[in-house]
Amino acid sequence: MRPILINLLLIFISGLCSAQQDTAASFKNNSDVQGLLKYEKSGALIIHSSGWGIGYRSGKHLTGYKKLMTEFEFVGMKHPKEIKSINPYYQGTRSYVYGKKNVLFLLRPGIGIQKVINEKPYWGGLQVRYFYYGGPSIGLLKPVYLNIIKHSSNPDVATRVIEKYDPSKHNVENIFGKAPFVKGINELKINPGIYGKFGFNFEYGTMQESMKILEFGVVVDYFPKAMSIMAYIPDEHFFISFYLSLQIGNRYNKF
Repeated sequence: MRPILINLLLIFISGLCSAQQDTAASFKNNSDVQGLLKYEKSGALIIHSSGWGIGYRSGKHLTGYKKLMTEFEFVGMKHPKEIKSINPYYQGTRSYVYGKKNVLFLLRPGIGIQKVINEKPYWGGLQVRYFYYGGPSIGLLKPVYLNIIKHSSNPDVATRVIEKYDPSKHNVENIFGKAPFVKGINELKINPGIYGKFGFNFEYGTMQESMKILEFGVVVDYFPKAMSIMAYIPDEHFFISFYLSLQIGNRYNKF
């Protein structure tokens, strides 16, 4: 199954590169771009099945019904086994995710194609497109640090120290709560991979210059080197997520 998915992603990205090479010829050979605002840019808020994210896109018309797009996304990834916990034996504890070893973020710079399925009338309405994107997926792993309770020779006296989570030493009895997020940022690890995306978007409104788009789709990220988020769970190469995003932007022509 994994080799098949890898081959599909590679074929998909190869097709995107071919589309980019045909851009200049498309402008010369298609008259349906005349009168259109050919360029666009937008920002996005993303909610997906494994967390949240933000995005930026820019693009240009190849024809009146086809666009070449570039995108950049930053998303956080949670494991489905994550459950928040608190230490019931002490007061003032902070919540934490038991067993979580690393925090994972993904950077996705990619290119893609959008094609119109249903054209929006000039007086407004709804325009429907399908799209596909692909490119590098860069995994950023930050180790989890926790506030740990340490007892001295006197069992009634305890202190708190910050330590990197170690499943062999830390448990529900001595974990006081999560440490500040910035702790461990200097230990960030980079893991390169690839991603592919497919879905549909729906543009509504009456103004050609401004864009309001609701989009949903599925993203597959693959990493040759498996990444670990949770202890006691096998490291993972593939991450599949479904997402919904709201995009706001504008269109323009270059003069």
